[in-house]
Amino acid sequence: MSNYQTGSLEQGTTAGSGPVSPVPSRDVKRFVVALGGNALLQRGQLMTAQIQRQNIRKAAELLEPLAMSHQLVLSHGNGPQVGLLSLQQAAYQHVLHETTHESFESYPFDLLGAETEGMIGYLIEQELGNLLPDEVPIATILTMVEVDPRDPAFLEPAKFIGPLYEENDAKRIIVSKGWFFKKDGEKLRRVVPSPKPLRIREIRPITWLLERGSIVICAGGGGIPVIPEPGTGRRYAGVEGVIDKDLASGLLARDLGADMFIMVTDTAGVYLNYKKPDSVLIGRTTPAELRLNMAQFPAGSMGPKVEAACTFVEETGKIAAIGAISDIGKICAGEAGTIIVPGIKE
Repeated sequence: MSNYQTGSLEQGTTAGSGPVSPVPSRDVKRFVVALGGNALLQRGQLMTAQIQRQNIRKAAELLEPLAMSHQLVLSHGNGPQVGLLSLQQAAYQHVLHETTHESFESYPFDLLGAETEGMIGYLIEQELGNLLPDEVPIATILTMVEVDPRDPAFLEPAKFIGPLYEENDAKRIIVSKGWFFKKDGEKLRRVVPSPKPLRIREIRPITWLLERGSIVICAGGGGIPVIPEPGTGRRYAGVEGVIDKDLASGLLARDLGADMFIMVTDTAGVYLNYKKPDSVLIGRTTPAELRLNMAQFPAGSMGPKVEAACTFVEETGKIAAIGAISDIGKICAGEAGTIIVPGIKE
């Protein structure tokens, strides 16, 4: 990656570019920020490369002050992107069948997830790198995440991917491809299995990079789901599914000892009675209070964010937050969004 300084280089140099300044010192606080919602693609927007780059550029501008002053790890969603790749793969299969009269296996979701990690990571790395000094290294890490092959999620698809569909179009696809759909707002959207993340396999290189001053982009789309192959010892294989990026990011934040775990989305925070006349934005709260209202947070949208925030706070005693990326500075200071703190609310 263009801004990544490898350990094989002497301090103060980069390959082919001569001397550079040392990596600037940052505050000791470590933030893990999970990008989602309009940080990548706003609801209803076309999934073009130009639109996604424009959204990521805006996100990078908002993240720049945080990146310059603190240790920063970024993760991101990939639901629309992995869905688009799946559609492209289905179209390719159709063309092959029409021209060769043979059937071909589609690309599995672990490979599609790896593709989106590379694509989105590249866009974030480039746009953020264009704003930061050259001496600030940035690295994108393809991240495998171990899941349980017996996870009940494999029998109950719930993770939204891809674009929105009208009901008639969804019914046609169900007949032709056997995909599963659920309501997402006013329309329908494809759902796939979303197993619980158990272990970040690349946690050591991620930690190594952070300790050497790098900004790290990792666990994109929840990471690439892998399972241990029975009877093979250390061998792993990819599995069909898409891990929720917030749950994976919470696990990542815990294992990295993050001081704050932030999930940015397309709302100002967590609401009670969302989209109803009596809706209320939750400000400062605790895991116990949020868990009393878990029935209000849908499994396919805000539910995993609330669960990830509560689990992180309960396991670490640190702070989690959910809010809009436009408020990222205020969220870091505890002045905006939904701030989840341990113990009794102050």
